[in-house]
Amino acid sequence: MRMKQTLNLGKTDFPMRGNLPNKEAEWQQEWEEQQLYQRRQALNKDKPTFILHDGPPYANGNIHMGHTMNKVSKDIIVRSRSMMGYRSPYVPGWDTHGLPIEQQLAKKGIKRKEMSPVEYRKLCYDFAMNEVDKQRQDFKRLGVSADWDHPYITLQPEFEANELRVFARMVEKGLIYRGKKPVYWSPSSESTLAEAEVEYHDIKSPSLYVAFPVKDGGDLIPQDAYFAIWTTTPWTLPANGAICVNPKFDYSLIAVADKKYVVATELLDHLAEVLGWQDVTTLKTFKGRELENLVAKHPFYDRDSPLILGNHVTLDDGTGLVHTAPGLGNDDFNVGMKYHIPVLSPVDDQGCLTAEAPGFEGVFYDDANKMVTKKLEEKGFLLKLDFFVHSYPHDWRTKKPVIFRSTPQWFASIDPIRSEILTQIKEVKFKPDWGQVRLYNMIRDRGDWVISRQRAWGVPLPIFYAENGDPIMSKEIIDHVADLVEKEGSSVWIEKSAEELLPAGFKYEGSPHGKFTKETDIMDVWFDSGSSHENLKTRSSLSFPADLYLEGSDQYRGWFNSSLITSVAANGVAPYKQILSQGFTLDGQGRKMSKSLGNVIVPSDVEKQFGAEIIRLWVASVDTSSDVPVSMDAFKQVSETYRKIRNTMRFMLANTSDFVPKENQVAYEKLESVDQYLLVCLDQVVSEVRQAYLDFDFAVIEKTIVSFLTNELSAFYLDFAKDVLYIEPTDSLRRRQMQTVLYQVLVALTKLLTPILPHTMEQIWQQLKEPEDYVQLAELPEVQAYPQANHIKQQWQQFMSFRTNVLKSLEEARDGKLIGKSMTAAVTIHPSASLEQLLSDLQTNIGQLLIVSDFQISASELTNADQYDQVQVLVKPAAGQVCQRCRMTKEDVGSDKELPLLCERCSEIVRQYYPEALTEGLEK
Repeated sequence: MRMKQTLNLGKTDFPMRGNLPNKEAEWQQEWEEQQLYQRRQALNKDKPTFILHDGPPYANGNIHMGHTMNKVSKDIIVRSRSMMGYRSPYVPGWDTHGLPIEQQLAKKGIKRKEMSPVEYRKLCYDFAMNEVDKQRQDFKRLGVSADWDHPYITLQPEFEANELRVFARMVEKGLIYRGKKPVYWSPSSESTLAEAEVEYHDIKSPSLYVAFPVKDGGDLIPQDAYFAIWTTTPWTLPANGAICVNPKFDYSLIAVADKKYVVATELLDHLAEVLGWQDVTTLKTFKGRELENLVAKHPFYDRDSPLILGNHVTLDDGTGLVHTAPGLGNDDFNVGMKYHIPVLSPVDDQGCLTAEAPGFEGVFYDDANKMVTKKLEEKGFLLKLDFFVHSYPHDWRTKKPVIFRSTPQWFASIDPIRSEILTQIKEVKFKPDWGQVRLYNMIRDRGDWVISRQRAWGVPLPIFYAENGDPIMSKEIIDHVADLVEKEGSSVWIEKSAEELLPAGFKYEGSPHGKFTKETDIMDVWFDSGSSHENLKTRSSLSFPADLYLEGSDQYRGWFNSSLITSVAANGVAPYKQILSQGFTLDGQGRKMSKSLGNVIVPSDVEKQFGAEIIRLWVASVDTSSDVPVSMDAFKQVSETYRKIRNTMRFMLANTSDFVPKENQVAYEKLESVDQYLLVCLDQVVSEVRQAYLDFDFAVIEKTIVSFLTNELSAFYLDFAKDVLYIEPTDSLRRRQMQTVLYQVLVALTKLLTPILPHTMEQIWQQLKEPEDYVQLAELPEVQAYPQANHIKQQWQQFMSFRTNVLKSLEEARDGKLIGKSMTAAVTIHPSASLEQLLSDLQTNIGQLLIVSDFQISASELTNADQYDQVQVLVKPAAGQVCQRCRMTKEDVGSDKELPLLCERCSEIVRQYYPEALTEGLEK
């Protein structure tokens, strides 16, 4: 008979290698066939709700690492809430209207203006739905559990109708108006942009100092003087309507050679250096307010440029006198309105100057910079031309510069509801905390929202015009249109005439002939996604307001912002109870990922090499509250952690394969103290992990569980457990005690890790003997609060300090070639009275815990022993021979003549449980 036949060597079908890239998709298919998402919802149907509302990603291209971190985070949250007694359905969403899809069609050679709007919109629809399906498969491959068959999509008729009803309520409150003011305009997109659609990049711009001749200086400024201004946008000079000064600043009239200029006093030294002025003489100094209503001449048009006052003028750059074009800048517009300066905006949709800029008609604005500069030079009014690099707004889709341009647009007014929005922000919880201040300040300082877009693919603005040009919009009319859209989709606005869209019999005094026209602009896509909270109200499975919105930190000026405005305007409350924001994913060097840099990591590549589980564990291991570097090396490191988790749990599975909980489980009070200690430690893990799930602290979960697996289990309990699990009789009390602990640990950890590693935990669950056929249908373990837990923990923490001392002495003995493995050692200690009492109270085999062959306590002080605070430790080679079964060095090996290879303990076990060894003989 072979020796290993007398040992309980663990066996399990759970493989050492997960083969995740190949197996995960198979498991996901099984979950779908078994309808695990639907079964989880059915289990929780009468429980309290927790609704995470999905911020809709834009349906354009396969997912990237930012999408991945976002969706996996949401899945971890929803799964954990579902396993903690909440009804937590997850309805994914997609954003599908707007410019990016139009751009993709243009790349395919489709010419929007050469086909009917309805035909073009159908192409946009088909493209968007194809992209939705593509991304849906990408998200499912990550193991994300959701109602994938019933997402909300911004192009769905019911969604569009809900959006129009939000608009109707805002109209009813008088928040929607048409105005002409400067907005972000993208010549490359031929459309207005919202603030959230603008990003900043460095560009090189001209820096011009220009002299405006004095026309009427009153008694303050002589007629032969000049007002010196500075601009970085020469192309806007044809639209100049005024010169702005700060009323509080000091200004000086100076003489330089034979010229006189007015400049800010504080900038005089700087200007002298920049402009090369020599022998500057100050003729007089005065306050900016004294310049009000003086008049300058436009440098190349027969037009006046009055001096006006504005607090936005600073002394950071320039001359302290600001060229003001009310049609091409926000500050310019606001100050110009106070002085009734004409709003001139001589630039068309493509960014070319119009006939309102004589001499520059048809010239692209950037090209006009050189022409304006040349004209100033010819007129003798150019003081200096230079260039500098600065941050400038760009279209986030085309990556090309934007301009400020006054065009007639539709706006949502913020002022009437600003205080209400700010009050609501104070009721919302934020993680990180700074998010509240950030969103509060953004709402406090933001201007009105330009909601119209000059595009074809989107939700039409439901506004009619009478024959006299009056806009017609009321809640009743817009709700009527919304009902039509819900039945037929938003293209009904294009397919039908205004008369067909208006309520039957509608009359308006401004249309004596009963003729009406329709607005051709569409809604800003941020109004689309910002209205998605209505989906929470109209779907029976959801509830409003949502418990949580989770997106990237850029959404404070995007979706968090637009959702808040529309919800407060339409419903009087914030759409969310809490906001959780995350940082961005960067490459390993901290750079933004981009195709041009070649540093993009595609999730599918990671899945093919490592599996989705490794991505999910990576998400759980990083601090997502700030920017997160991503690299293949990082996934390799995470795969090592995964291997540690898998192999540790595999060991426990193998050594509980013959354990039947209902038959073999030992009650807690009948466990040994060390077993109770492990369960107390496990209970603390359960408590900390449950709280971390509630707090969305994924990294705490990963760290807590891995620490427990590494320290309390692998480095301690499982290490000495082999001497029991392998050596003791199969059904012995001591073995069943330890199996009880291991099985409870297995069940608890499998449940705790399921939200993060569902594929692996389902594979483990199939090896366990639990009532649920899938762990995803189980509940997270509850905290047990064992009796005297603190006392037990304190005792064993003291023991662990003692153990650390012994392990140090064993290591030094090993380094000195005195012993080999610790099992070849004999340890003698002389403890302090308190330590001796502790070891006695533990009532356990201390030598077994230390994995040494002999352990003795000496009443006398030891010679040549290692000295520690509470104990002396003496290590010597153990006397005797190595038992071929338990591998301990014992003096009683061979005392049983029929079993000469065994120690007395092993021979008694073999005699009783394997008597055939006596007749057959026992081989190594």
